[in-house]
Amino acid sequence: MDTLTHQAVLLIQDHHDWAIWIIFLATFAESVLLLGILIPGTTLLLICGGLLGSGALPLAPVLLAGLAGAISGDALSYWIGRWWGTPLLRIKPLKRHRRKVAQARLFFLRYGFISIVAGRFMGPIRCTIPTVAGALGMAHWRFQMANILSAVIWVPVLLAPGYLAAEAGDALLLNLTRSR
Repeated sequence: MDTLTHQAVLLIQDHHDWAIWIIFLATFAESVLLLGILIPGTTLLLICGGLLGSGALPLAPVLLAGLAGAISGDALSYWIGRWWGTPLLRIKPLKRHRRKVAQARLFFLRYGFISIVAGRFMGPIRCTIPTVAGALGMAHWRFQMANILSAVIWVPVLLAPGYLAAEAGDALLLNLTRSR
């Protein structure tokens, strides 16, 4: 994953016009079932925050690309769960655990909204939570509300550390050059 992140950062630095598409694709892929385990969208957003802070990338397009990718990736994962979740819940290993599946369904009915919001911040399982929500029948409008809210929080939270570090670095360099 480090090599993939490094290549993406080099591409962004060399081709700023591609940066927005790379950010969209990375946040989209990181939010899709199974792809999310392989794609380092979180790392890329942290690095892009630094590029924002240094002025190398424009803020609004980066935010919009990150939001659009995260929201649409989770929406796709939700629909994967909706379409193929019910047959998966009927396979033999899960048939033996009907009570636990029923408990999981009740859990999502009761705590699904907060599960989606909190799940956005839970690393490798982030991409599976929307699929489970779809498979267990969480209402689409409720899922999308949680999906949008979580993305609106997640993208700026991941961009902020890099942005603030770059801003602080620039301020430090300015102060050092003034003191000479």
